[in-house]
Amino acid sequence: MIITELKPVQDIVDSLKGYSKIFLVGCGECATTCKTGGEPEILKIKQDLEAQGKTVLGYCIPSAPCVSAKLKTELAKNMPALRQAEAVLVLACGLGIQSVKDNDRFDLAVFPACNTIFGAVMDAKGDFYEKCSLCGECVLHLTGGICPITLCAKGLLNGPCGGMNKGKCEVDKDKDCAWVLIYKELEKKNKLESLKEIRAPKDFKKSAKPHKLIMSK
Repeated sequence: MIITELKPVQDIVDSLKGYSKIFLVGCGECATTCKTGGEPEILKIKQDLEAQGKTVLGYCIPSAPCVSAKLKTELAKNMPALRQAEAVLVLACGLGIQSVKDNDRFDLAVFPACNTIFGAVMDAKGDFYEKCSLCGECVLHLTGGICPITLCAKGLLNGPCGGMNKGKCEVDKDKDCAWVLIYKELEKKNKLESLKEIRAPKDFKKSAKPHKLIMSK
């Protein structure tokens, strides 16, 4: 899940300077779940923009705006409004925003209403936690399913740094040291022997951007 936060309303209004007729696009998945791009948020930003003299011509909430086919289906239902629009304001992550730009038939100005923060898992309470850095070289099979790239403040691959104190991180004293967690997990699984192997430095070429995966051949 991609976690976003809504930009301050004044920042959004400032970015739309020079544009009066706005169409809104939300997100039915991640942004709806973290309350930044569902219908309540769409209606709230509509109200805020109209209070600033903007005309909101309509809105749609694709189930996944980052998926071209789903986005196009929703945009097609709103062609009359889009033909009149000057700009599109997107309440979604950066992927959704760029997908709207790529699939916009009218070459409208496209603006973000959200900041994209991190990829996360959601626990049973509905709270979000970043646990993967999308690094392109997964080591979870070596670390008991706990990611040192993400959970260690220094991204260390061969055990804790010298600043670890009583199981806590040197950078954040309220945070458990990732490598202490890894040690305890491997101990439970009788896999501590694997910690004696020295891991080579990460191949950062695998996380060089931008990535692509061609599935249409």
